[in-house]
Amino acid sequence: MNHAKILAGKRGIVFGVANNKSIAWACAQICAEQGAQLAFNFLGDAQEKRVRELVKELPESIVLPCDVSKDDQIESFYSNIQKHWDSIDFIIHSVAFTEKENLKEKFMVVTRESFASTLDISAYSLVAVTRAALPLMKKGGSVITMSYYGAEKVVPRYNVMGVAKAALESCAKYLAYDLGEVGIRVNAISAGPIRTLSSSAIPGIKEMLDNAHKHAPLKRNVTTDDVARSALYLLSDFSSGVTGEVLHVDCGYNTLGMFSAVE
Repeated sequence: MNHAKILAGKRGIVFGVANNKSIAWACAQICAEQGAQLAFNFLGDAQEKRVRELVKELPESIVLPCDVSKDDQIESFYSNIQKHWDSIDFIIHSVAFTEKENLKEKFMVVTRESFASTLDISAYSLVAVTRAALPLMKKGGSVITMSYYGAEKVVPRYNVMGVAKAALESCAKYLAYDLGEVGIRVNAISAGPIRTLSSSAIPGIKEMLDNAHKHAPLKRNVTTDDVARSALYLLSDFSSGVTGEVLHVDCGYNTLGMFSAVE
């Protein structure tokens, strides 16, 4: 039996690949396996080298510089995309940043400047890269972003990143409302803790992983492959009626109100 690839003929942009352990890279791989052509951004020489090495296995991929905190670079990025493609079908936004100091102490130690930069890069960038892509998304499409349970509940030491993820999820919902009339769907994936380059900066990551493994209904930690498969669903026509949602991919951890007294 001949099974057509789910994203055959589609083109998408992936923001935020840091290395081969990144959630964004797992999503990119499954999209490519399912027929999509992809474009990637990078920030700085070191990241460019890593991304270019990774995409060697993905034929016809585009790799371009783009700092998502700078509107002129976003504009230049899409101008260069238009030299290769006349349209795109989806965006994967997997971008977040805060200073390490913000993840060590109490939330309230965050400075005004650091709060602003964290929200800018981790939340507003979704608005910026989506808005700039509209001329290329004439036929509609799908946008997804990556969140975490710290957006909903207090996770000690996640601090200002939790506030940023809450803003990110809200941005996704408002974008979904704005863009629904032109056929663009916007959703977020709230993934359980995963050991990646970015999560390794969180002092409590081991505790987060151990806690999720012990108490989540599936009794395991989520993987980047779990997230990638859910991303494929949201990017494909299988989720054609889904927008403005936060899809939890956390082995059921978010459903818990309290942990069982019986261990």
